[in-house]
Amino acid sequence: MNAIESISTPIGSLTIEANAKGVRRIFFPEASIKQTGSATPKARSIAMDAASQLSEYFDGKRAAFDLPLDLAGLPPYHAMALKEVNNIPFGETASYGDVASMTGNPNAARAVGNANAHNPIPIVIPCHRVIAGNGGLGGYGGRLDRKEFLLRHEDAL
Repeated sequence: MNAIESISTPIGSLTIEANAKGVRRIFFPEASIKQTGSATPKARSIAMDAASQLSEYFDGKRAAFDLPLDLAGLPPYHAMALKEVNNIPFGETASYGDVASMTGNPNAARAVGNANAHNPIPIVIPCHRVIAGNGGLGGYGGRLDRKEFLLRHEDAL
């Protein structure tokens, strides 16, 4: 059974869903998520660790996350693109085209954008660090004001 943990952040309340394999999803405040049934101790531990690490991130005490992630069920290219996005260092950005090149397919910038738009674990997988080739923000599934906040928080803007 999945564990649900919520934390208050400068960008609103985030809800973390984890199972025994890792963090499955992080939901922005607009989502309505409810715990059903009891979570396994392992899932609960992972969810609580994720909440703690996210709090440290927003407090300026953490630049990288050390969490197990469960990306099961994602289309293969999405999983590959998100793994590359996860390699973008704190305080830096990369363009959609840069990430596409990292996946070995330099013409797949739109596919990278699609993968980012469906990123189930935002912030931890830092899709906010992916910007347009012209230096503009590009899009963000969690709203552009949040993307801008996260980039400023990391001094990447």
